[in-house]
Amino acid sequence: MEDPETKERVRVVPGELRRKDVRVRAHFAVSPGAVPRFLERFEEVYDRLGKTDSILGTAAAHHRLVWIHPFVDGNGRIARLMSHAMLLETLDSGAVWSVARDLARNVDVYKGHLAACDSTRRNHLDGRGHLSEEALAGFTDFFLRTCIDQVQFMESLMQPDRLRARILLWAEEEIRVNTLPPKSGSILEAVLCRGELPRADVAGVVGVGERHARRMVSALIARGGLASESPRAPLRLVFPAALASRWMPGLFPEKKM
Repeated sequence: MEDPETKERVRVVPGELRRKDVRVRAHFAVSPGAVPRFLERFEEVYDRLGKTDSILGTAAAHHRLVWIHPFVDGNGRIARLMSHAMLLETLDSGAVWSVARDLARNVDVYKGHLAACDSTRRNHLDGRGHLSEEALAGFTDFFLRTCIDQVQFMESLMQPDRLRARILLWAEEEIRVNTLPPKSGSILEAVLCRGELPRADVAGVVGVGERHARRMVSALIARGGLASESPRAPLRLVFPAALASRWMPGLFPEKKM
């Protein structure tokens, strides 16, 4: 990479902590020797939060990682990936939505908030630490509103209140053309309601014998509607791209002829 100010060319090694001082706009990042100590404190603060604090803490952690600037390049991308991973773990979102998408759509506002968070405490009412708590609160508000916007955007595309009907309609059509056994929709509905379905429960759900139940499961897996981590693991729904136009119309833009 090339330093935009000094024009110095620096080799970027993936995962290697930086060995040189850096400046990002008006912010001088911590010295290279202090980076490991700051990262250790970073992990100590954000690793063991409760659910609500973890959601709020994702925004704070996002800025603080960029502020530490542990790597020579790519810190913003890493912070966005980290935020996505934190929300994925805390909210169990299944990666259906990502805050990174809307941050990219509002990049100037996003960078403006990050720059404001780099400022020092304005007065004795502006938090207790070195940096401005008011600016961090402003970024947290922006960050959470961005998350909500993405949830609403994906909800409008997926229409979850109609998802069950679309999946069952697809199953009925597959049954008519003999690509799925009769009553396969009942298995999909059970998985949709429960989140996952133990294989031992399938026969009882559809009212058939164990051998026939296994054939039904195999057919659903072959069609891409179900998956499991192993032959004995519970069944869960998957949303393959091949079925996106049927299960979640509007999720991907239509191809123009």
